[in-house]
Amino acid sequence: MVEKLEKIISQSQNIVFFGGAGVSTESGIPDFRSVDGLYHQKYDYPPETILSHTFWEERPEEFYRFYRDKLIVKGAKPNAAHLRLAKLEREGRLKAVITQNIDGLHQAAGSKTVYELHGSTLRNYCVKCGAFYDVDFIANSTGVPRCPRCGGIIKPDVVLYEEGLDEQVLSGAVSAIRRADTLIIGGTSLVVYPAAGLIRYFRGDHLVVINMQPTNADAEADLCIAKPIGQVLSEDVVVEE
Repeated sequence: MVEKLEKIISQSQNIVFFGGAGVSTESGIPDFRSVDGLYHQKYDYPPETILSHTFWEERPEEFYRFYRDKLIVKGAKPNAAHLRLAKLEREGRLKAVITQNIDGLHQAAGSKTVYELHGSTLRNYCVKCGAFYDVDFIANSTGVPRCPRCGGIIKPDVVLYEEGLDEQVLSGAVSAIRRADTLIIGGTSLVVYPAAGLIRYFRGDHLVVINMQPTNADAEADLCIAKPIGQVLSEDVVVEE
């Protein structure tokens, strides 16, 4: 399976990678949807409710408590998958990474063309004056983070439920998928829309799915690999020409 993937990669000149939470979990970042024992004791609402625009407006203290606890992860480093994708980009084979993740690990690994569909925890803005604040400002604040300049609420640059995706990011991602000769889908079950709907724009030669669970794209894929993505993309496979 992995040998077949490496052969596809070696024959491709315009690869696009479309990834989700499974790419980050191998760097120790838990999927916020995963339910743990603590979650039931600490929060009165499901994650999808807390991470909605309405909840952010109506219960900001509770929103930021969950956000700091679950979405800001300190010390996470890029894993083998992030590093391999960055290397493929340097080699000129991979043209874009499209990610549903908000942790900035693709950029930390060296990837340059990254379309962050759901934004990033590394960027935060005052809703009143637009001043920029980094992730540490939110992490080290208490209660509702306020702008020292004007007193406005500082909001993470992440797409909450009920909010639309950034049009520029979306059009860039669609354009990249349209041009790709190979689309590798990794670490996502393709259940979150509208992001998951982007793969319908793919018209290339090879569709590859690397995910531990079945996905909606498996039926159309040339290759499905049910293994951890870091393991699959680590470079210890020799391809025979």
